[in-house]
Amino acid sequence: MFELKKLLATLAMPLPALLIVGFFGLFLLWFTQRKRIGTFFVSISLLTLALISFQPLTSWFLIDLERQHARFIPTGKPIEYVMVLGHGHVVDDEIPPSSELSRTALMRLVEGIRIHLMYPSSKLILSGYDGGFEVSHARMLARVAMSLGVNSNNILLLETAKDTREEAEQAATVIDNQNVVLITSASHMSRALFEFNEVGLEPIPAPTNFIAQKEIHHPWIKYAPRALHIEQFEKFWHEKLGHVWQRIRRYLMGNNAITETVPVTQPEPLLETIPPSMPSSEPALDNTPDQKIEDNKGNTPNKHEDEKKQ
Repeated sequence: MFELKKLLATLAMPLPALLIVGFFGLFLLWFTQRKRIGTFFVSISLLTLALISFQPLTSWFLIDLERQHARFIPTGKPIEYVMVLGHGHVVDDEIPPSSELSRTALMRLVEGIRIHLMYPSSKLILSGYDGGFEVSHARMLARVAMSLGVNSNNILLLETAKDTREEAEQAATVIDNQNVVLITSASHMSRALFEFNEVGLEPIPAPTNFIAQKEIHHPWIKYAPRALHIEQFEKFWHEKLGHVWQRIRRYLMGNNAITETVPVTQPEPLLETIPPSMPSSEPALDNTPDQKIEDNKGNTPNKHEDEKKQ
């Protein structure tokens, strides 16, 4: 079910969908007599692709979705948990751990660490399944978090959650009624809060990864077609499809949250250590008061003159 949902969602994304429409139009043009219909489909594909690569339009769609929740501001209430929702990763020993995380995952993690450091007694919950790799996404997040100074004893891992719904259900078995700050992308926050509210949690939103902006002054960025602008529309469209799926699922299956206990793990402490500093090949200066006075006066003994005298 999960794989089918992801496959259908991928095909419904703007770029794959428009490519399918465009290639269908080319097929009609090349292999049938329906030239007008084929031209229509190709034109729709190209015009729509041009529109969604236009920054003023895509930012207009996305910015309202991203700005529904303000950035996190510390309050006087105690915070027991800080939860970072997962995104994506790869496993590649030839690149730094921070590069193994997707850009979105790294942005979420940094914001989670920032808030966790505001509340040192809080636990940092990291979630995400392995995605086909030998290491779970939650554990990859933990590696980067520990390399940035987070104590492994303050990290909890939910390593089997595949989507936001499962992350919310698993978090409910850990958090109970305690205060939790929820970190995810700004465009995803409304849908994430819906899932957490469905399982009885009321997290404090802490959106991050804002990408839509109105104040862009360079015309070659604002008005030129760019892949970044297509990504903005893709995020908007992805969240709208997610809201539709939430309503369909709720209508068909109701609110059947999983209440069974899920395994919560902790990462192993990092084994990497800072190499000891190499001994200096230069002799250490004897900074006695007499030498400092001589140095200040510019009367430092000349090494070559001493050797000649000897």
